[in-house]
Amino acid sequence: MPSLGTMLRKAAGLPEPTPDQSKKAPAPVPSQTQQARPSNPWESAGAELAAQHKSTTSAPAAEPAGRAGPRTPWVPQEERSGTVFARRLGRGLVWGVLILAAVTGVRAWFIPPKVDVPPAPKVTAGPTYPNAEAQAVAARFSRAYLAWDQDKPEDRAALLAAVMPENSDTSIGWDGRGRQDVLAVQPGAVTTGSQHQARVRVDVLIKTEAPAPTGKDKKKTAAPESPARWVGLDVPVVETSGRVIVTGEPGLVGIPAKGPKAPDLNTTKTDQELAASTEGTVEQFFRAYAGGDTDAVTAPGASVPPLPEGVEYKGLVTWSIDEGTGDDRTGTARVSWTLGEGTVEQTYRVELTRVSSADAARWQVADVHGGTL
Repeated sequence: MPSLGTMLRKAAGLPEPTPDQSKKAPAPVPSQTQQARPSNPWESAGAELAAQHKSTTSAPAAEPAGRAGPRTPWVPQEERSGTVFARRLGRGLVWGVLILAAVTGVRAWFIPPKVDVPPAPKVTAGPTYPNAEAQAVAARFSRAYLAWDQDKPEDRAALLAAVMPENSDTSIGWDGRGRQDVLAVQPGAVTTGSQHQARVRVDVLIKTEAPAPTGKDKKKTAAPESPARWVGLDVPVVETSGRVIVTGEPGLVGIPAKGPKAPDLNTTKTDQELAASTEGTVEQFFRAYAGGDTDAVTAPGASVPPLPEGVEYKGLVTWSIDEGTGDDRTGTARVSWTLGEGTVEQTYRVELTRVSSADAARWQVADVHGGTL
């Protein structure tokens, strides 16, 4: 049966004593200053355990041979490269913030400087006055106002009543005598004023008939007819109740006898070689243009309506084509037409395109416009 000391050592995890150590030395004679060892086995085992633990912890480990100097209480470990990079990056950011604060000033971080806001662009609103309606009403009024027939005064009165205020004097501006025709009316600029009023400029082409001889004057030769002439008319209008009406008598104004000087326009160089090779194509087109069949002489996909009846082709006066490159070219043609017993010459801009097939390539007319633009 194991002894109590063995059981305590096993419970405490202590090694068993060696045989040499198990031999007990003869107990020394207790001195007078020493106290007698307790005879309780539990106390004896506890005392031995405490003495053995004290000897184990208090005895320093033997220094390895060849090592000198003081011993550090920790083991140094090598620092990782990622840690070093993070620490250096953090230091760099801190220094960067400090330098930025010194340059820009800490105040600018919390109170940003005022930025000049550019003014909003001015939006020009479209005309609020119904210009188109005002021109139409002024044109109708001008045609009725300047056309009269002493045999049919009611026709003029009815036309004026449609564009004037209710219960207006429809005999306005005419004494009821003579006859005059209006051949054309062209409305122009609209000048607006206050209270929805405006003034419309209208150009009117009139022709006055000479009075027929009466009584003793019947034997005299009738006076020759006066030629047609343009006159200007300023018509006052007002917008009311969703409509535009004429408010009162208009005023005749003069028309310039000639236009201003034309600006100097850049002239275009011509390709004489191409003009010579395409002149027959252009002449064939204009002949068909007056004949009423243009499909046979135009490029595929082109649509050029023919001229109305009564226009006869007389000849191609001049033809030139602008310098350029590619399969689409533009030229200028001057054409002579016969209208009734007269002859007129007119200018056209002709667009040509080169059409290629398996056999050859040729130029054909793609479109045509009047004028020199």
